[in-house]
Amino acid sequence: MSDKHTSHVVVVGLGRFGSSLALELTARGTEVLGIDVNPKIVQQHAQHLTHVVVADTTDEEVMRQLGVGQFQRAVVGIGTDLEASILTTALLVDFQIPHIWAKAVNRQHGRILERMGAHHVVLPEHEMGERVAHLVTGRMLDYIEFEDDYALVKTHAPEEAAGVPLEQSRLRSKYGVTVVGVKRPGEGFTYATADTVVNRGDVLILAGRTADVERVADLT
Repeated sequence: MSDKHTSHVVVVGLGRFGSSLALELTARGTEVLGIDVNPKIVQQHAQHLTHVVVADTTDEEVMRQLGVGQFQRAVVGIGTDLEASILTTALLVDFQIPHIWAKAVNRQHGRILERMGAHHVVLPEHEMGERVAHLVTGRMLDYIEFEDDYALVKTHAPEEAAGVPLEQSRLRSKYGVTVVGVKRPGEGFTYATADTVVNRGDVLILAGRTADVERVADLT
């Protein structure tokens, strides 16, 4: 395999999700091969992506000619055409691409993509809706949930933690959360230690089980 492909990404399907991802990767200096079946969409991105082509991504021979099998990373951004999404993902798996991300429109679609061999399944609408729901109903400034019910939360310091070192406030032993970082007004984030004194108005980055970090955020 040519080394030049190890840091490149092929993005299949240039709808809202795929095009946004492809443009962001390009802005970060990653070379992107964008593929879509719609000539108008390809034309729109011709000046912005490294390479962009019109192709049927379910056609194995066409994809081989484009060198897709040489990539280490691939993203399937096809959403509405479930058959094309599944067949394209299966084709990338057959090419033995080591890292495949695939967009799913719902959990059932996601389970199928996982069974086809996608390494990472993304449900952008569901995940964003879940994230915003936490922000709207709680006192969090930001919220990111990972697998196995684990989350990172950005929130104001609770009153009981103000004015004392973290070791003394015992947030970890009382609530099961770890303070990862602290940001004072007008300053940047710094890593938190047991000796870090939290002040009123500070912003904290908390890590822990979802229910635990939510409980601490509700104390503010």
